[in-house]
Amino acid sequence: MSEKEPHGGISRRTLVKSTAIGSLAMAAGGVSLPFGLKSAAAAVQQATAPQPDKVVWGACSVNCGSRCALRLHVRDNEVYWVETDNTGDDIYGNHQVRACLRGRSIRRRINHPDRLNYPMKRVGKRGEGKFERISWDEALDTVAASLKKVVSQYGNEAVYINYSSGIVGGNITRSSPYASLVARLMNCYGGFLSHYGTYSTAQIACAMPYTYGSNDGNSTSDIENSKLVVMFGNNPAETRMSGGGITYYLEQARERSNARMIVIDPRYTDTAAGREDEWIPIRPGTDAALVSGIAWVLINENLVDQPFLDKYCVGYDEKTLPEGAPANGHYKAWILGQGEDGIAKTPAWASRITGIPEDRIIKLAREIGSTKPAYICQGWGPQRQANGELTSRAIAMLPILTGNVGIHGGNSGARESTYTITIERMPLPENPVKTQISCFTWTDAIARGPEMTATRDGVRGKEKLDVPIKFIWNYAGNTLINQHSDINKTHEILQDDKLCEMIVVIDNFMTSSAKYADILLPDLMTVEQEDIIPNDYAGNMGYLIFLQPVTAPKFERRPIYWIMSEVAQRLGPDVYQRFTEGRTQEQWLQFLYAKMVAKDPALPSYEALKKMGIYKRRDPAGHFVAYKKFREDPEANPLKTPSGKIEIYSSRLAEIASTWELAKDETISPLPVYASTFEGWDAPERSKFPLQLFGFHFKARTHSSYGNVDVLQAACRQEVWLNPVDAEPRGIKNGDLVRVFNDRGELRIPAKVTPRIMPGVSAMGQGAWHDADMNGDRVDRGACINTLTTHRPSPLAKGNPQHTNLVQVEKA
Repeated sequence: MSEKEPHGGISRRTLVKSTAIGSLAMAAGGVSLPFGLKSAAAAVQQATAPQPDKVVWGACSVNCGSRCALRLHVRDNEVYWVETDNTGDDIYGNHQVRACLRGRSIRRRINHPDRLNYPMKRVGKRGEGKFERISWDEALDTVAASLKKVVSQYGNEAVYINYSSGIVGGNITRSSPYASLVARLMNCYGGFLSHYGTYSTAQIACAMPYTYGSNDGNSTSDIENSKLVVMFGNNPAETRMSGGGITYYLEQARERSNARMIVIDPRYTDTAAGREDEWIPIRPGTDAALVSGIAWVLINENLVDQPFLDKYCVGYDEKTLPEGAPANGHYKAWILGQGEDGIAKTPAWASRITGIPEDRIIKLAREIGSTKPAYICQGWGPQRQANGELTSRAIAMLPILTGNVGIHGGNSGARESTYTITIERMPLPENPVKTQISCFTWTDAIARGPEMTATRDGVRGKEKLDVPIKFIWNYAGNTLINQHSDINKTHEILQDDKLCEMIVVIDNFMTSSAKYADILLPDLMTVEQEDIIPNDYAGNMGYLIFLQPVTAPKFERRPIYWIMSEVAQRLGPDVYQRFTEGRTQEQWLQFLYAKMVAKDPALPSYEALKKMGIYKRRDPAGHFVAYKKFREDPEANPLKTPSGKIEIYSSRLAEIASTWELAKDETISPLPVYASTFEGWDAPERSKFPLQLFGFHFKARTHSSYGNVDVLQAACRQEVWLNPVDAEPRGIKNGDLVRVFNDRGELRIPAKVTPRIMPGVSAMGQGAWHDADMNGDRVDRGACINTLTTHRPSPLAKGNPQHTNLVQVEKA
């Protein structure tokens, strides 16, 4: 499939340019001219003669979990046609990494009329989007002077690099804040206030290491060895839908194993969509209750793998309970009602909480307990709840109870892992500032930084923050506003430039976040510069893509390496030398690749990879199996937990639960229990806001990337999903414009009335660009879900619970 320009593949911009220059050439060549002028005319004609088409390898490097190769057809310094990978024999294990419609539409991003072209400075209030053009010298001088002032007055802890993932797939261009060129620069200049966690995975990445010591899962390709696949909120057909992602492996592996697939999700997703054997709708935030009901059946019907629990685990029953744990503090006692709460977690108990019929819970438990190997996994939606840490550890209990950990065809309960070819990342000097905050609590660090403590707010590296955030770098990210929570409250914090004194935004477009910049710098896209990137999630075939600049830089857009080098130069010759080490961007790439080849001699040469565009290799181990060596020999290969075993009961969590400051509706537990939470299905606020609301990753966007591409907007409308049971009493029909609101804000959006979502629950695609009059009614006509989400973090990870919301929906 290809994506061509209308009117024969020539863009309007090219047509205008060609006509103007062609007129000049005719004027020069239409009369007899002196020799010098004839030479000039010939030079003009030669320079403006149609250049032969070329095909340039690029990639879509946004944060979807895929990295897809693109073959971009270029004519007269314009991309006019986009194809994707066409190499190899396209068989399982050596398939073509074909991009989805997002990547194939990249020409519309490259040539978008709203691209940023020049450095600008703010002239109105923050958030108004009023800017004036300035020179690069003025922009860079202003940034450097402000940075020097803040560091001098407050120290490096007052400088923060905001969470971003717009180019998380890059290497030299990478935007992950702790691994970007911005971080490299700051580490050369005394450091910065760092963060832990991500908006995608804060709760699961924090919680799973308490159980396993890490957060690993089997590769999806290993499903070819499975008999049963159980997916909790895992939806690769919409989140990782390309050839580089997981959907292909899921289909191909199941075709080989014939494994039954059960999808547990409040929404009938495209991953189900007729491919599943069964869809089990569940209330958001109640997955741990379902697991507990299943565990009750497994225990009472002797379907647990007792030898596995005895040999590899801590805290399942009394005999493996660690020293210092209370009597009957083990998992089995909690399930059977012999623990502190005295409640048996029967299927009837679980049914009342989850909305799943009791007999279906029993049937599911028996199927999980009697089918082996079983691939039990979870996406990142279930953990993005206010009780997400408990949820992720609870789901892991199903493979633990049934002994499916560390074997082919099984899994740990985590999301899928992958095989990756050797990669050498851009090196970062050590950050001299050891203080960290959760990536989600940066607005608190602006508004009340010195009040934030380790035991209440999750500050790491010291007992409390000493200073608030005064300077923010925001590179290739839309989390200043669009992807952060409670947009109206965030607006109030950011608009006050006496709080945070300088915000520098480096981006391609005037995003919702870019409107809050003091200095706005136009970046090149990854496909407009040279880089080497690896696959992200890609089953048992890894690959490298060598990106080349598809066109010459246009207007005054500059690559991130140049921007950071120029700032470094203004911070002093020592900083500049430490940052660049005397290398250009191309020289860095050659240096890093030489180190890769030294580690992995099977790699092609630099020039060979550049010519190939994409290099693929199958996992020599067949499939990645999480904790395989531990399963084979736990003594020789202990886990990274304190005991070296799977910790069902975590003494470390018991200590945190007893020492941290927690609200009454917050739970940290040494066991993977179910706990109610604020704005949950049983919260008292449901009398006012009766519908649970969650967001889902949307096919038309990767988070907010590609959110301004017209053809994708038309193909996938932004809608709020409602069950007919909820729509009918509200007088809402499919396609009606509705108000979705709570105490934090209001948005307008068309309704999708469908039985594909369970009653009492609503959902919308996250990442739509916020569009509201912030000086007027503040009603968001762009339908960004974060108009409605909360700043309140989860208890343990202090992560974003952006799927824990209560709202009302009314016809507009």
